[in-house]
Parts: sequence; C-alpha cells; structure tokens
Amino acid sequence: MSAIAFRLREYLRLTRLNRPIGIYLVMWPTLWGLWVAGAGKPTPLVFVVFFVGTILMRSAGCAINDFADRHIDLHVTRTKRRPLALGTIRPWEAVTVFAVLSLAAFALVLLMNRLTIVLAFVGVLLAFSYPFTKRYTYLPQAYLGVAFGWGIPMAFAAEQGAVPQAAWLFFIANIFWSLVYDTMYAMADREDDLKIGVKSSAILFGRYDRLIVGLMQVVMFALLALAGLSFQFGFWYYLGLVAAAGFAVYEQYLIREREAGRCFHAFLNNHYLGASIFIGIVLQYLLG
Repeated sequence: MSAIAFRLREYLRLTRLNRPIGIYLVMWPTLWGLWVAGAGKPTPLVFVVFFVGTILMRSAGCAINDFADRHIDLHVTRTKRRPLALGTIRPWEAVTVFAVLSLAAFALVLLMNRLTIVLAFVGVLLAFSYPFTKRYTYLPQAYLGVAFGWGIPMAFAAEQGAVPQAAWLFFIANIFWSLVYDTMYAMADREDDLKIGVKSSAILFGRYDRLIVGLMQVVMFALLALAGLSFQFGFWYYLGLVAAAGFAVYEQYLIREREAGRCFHAFLNNHYLGASIFIGIVLQYLLG
C-alpha cells in the first residue's frame, strides 16, 4: 500500500465513513423532521443540504471524539486500534479534520434561512462538546441524543421558518432513543470502562440496565405516538411504529445475557428501528 493510500485509509477510519451506523442514527431523525416539516415533500435544496450536512457533521464528530478519547481508546478492547490510539494520525490532524468538515457543513447551511443558521451554531457546539461529557456525567447518552437529534428542529426551521411545539416531541423521543441504543453500546464496553474510570449509563444503571432500557423504549414510543396525534397521522405511521417496536423487542432479546457482542449487535439493530419509523412517515404522506 502506498503512503498516500495508507493516509487516506486512516482518515477514512478516523471519520468512520467505513462504518456508517453513526450516520444512519443521525440521518433517520433528521429525515423524520424533514418529511414532517415538508408535509411529505421536502424542498430538494433543503434535502440535499441536510443529507450532505449530516454526513459531514457525523464524520466531524467522530474526529473530535477520537481526539478527546485518544488516551482512553488504548485501554478499550473495541477501540484500541483506532488511528489516534495507534498513533497513525496525530492529534492536530484530528482537530483539523473536525474544523474542515464543520466549516464545510456550515457553508451548506448558509444556503438556508436565518433561524436555521442560528441553530447550526448550536449544532456545531454540541458536536464539539459531546465527547468530553463522559468525564463529568454518567448520562453522556442524553447529551448525545440532543446532538444527534438537533437536525429535527433545524429541519423544521429550514422548511417552515419556525419550530412548532409538536416538533419537539420527535426531538425528545430521539433523546430517549439515543439513551436506549447508546446504553446498549456502553453495555458492550462496560468492563473496560469500569477499569479506566469512564462514566456511562450502563455503569449507572447497573443490574437494572435492561429494565431501564425497556422503560425508556416505552417512553420513546409514547412520545412518537403523541407526535403522530399532533400531526394527525393515521394507519401507515402507526404501522411504522409497530414495526419499530418489533425491532425494540428483538433488541431486548439480544441484550438478555448482557454479552458484549450481542449488546453491540443490538446497538446496530437500531438502524432498522429508525428506518421503520421513517418508512411509516413516508407511507403516511403517500397513502394516508
């Protein structure tokens, strides 16, 4: 492998473009917001800006996350071979990648209205600050939910010039969803995190982790159902929620023994849960 090809591969690994699950988990709630805000027909320019912007900001978030965790990742089995942990990419390079990608995403947002631009400043701050929260709180997953779901109010701002109260139901539901799937993620790393002193919801919840995850799943679906009532959705939307609930039940099955590999598989399964909700929204506008 040439030196250039090697560097490109390491940058690809830094931004996790080779593992797009994080992009999916940011993209689905953003698309929920876009489709509802645009009444099933989001403006093409807005769609392109948010689609590309989501990929750019998720990639930027991975770069700054690895910068923040460069001394921690060495001690976690799943992350010890990340580029910064191995030293194949230097810390200043990760910060530079974050800055460049964030500026590119912000340049796209300049095509939107004033409220969307203002909200974009908050989005960049959330992406930058999230990786450092795990040093101070056992619930960094809640902060992650705010960061991952910020595309929802931004989508409404871009399409409607305002963020209606009902839109925040989707946003809050996404916070609970993030708590669910990132707790599963943290369950896979719990033993390593306990050794090195990193805080997480999996450690906080302890032996009640499955119960609390289940309760948060119930709250999430209740909020999504209320959002459906607020926007006067019907059969197709709720069919999407039923399909998503099926994936949630499957995730509970996967984490029943708290085995690390299965917990991580449960985390990955949330891609299909988010997609089910989006498909329900699309079908509601097409067929409802």
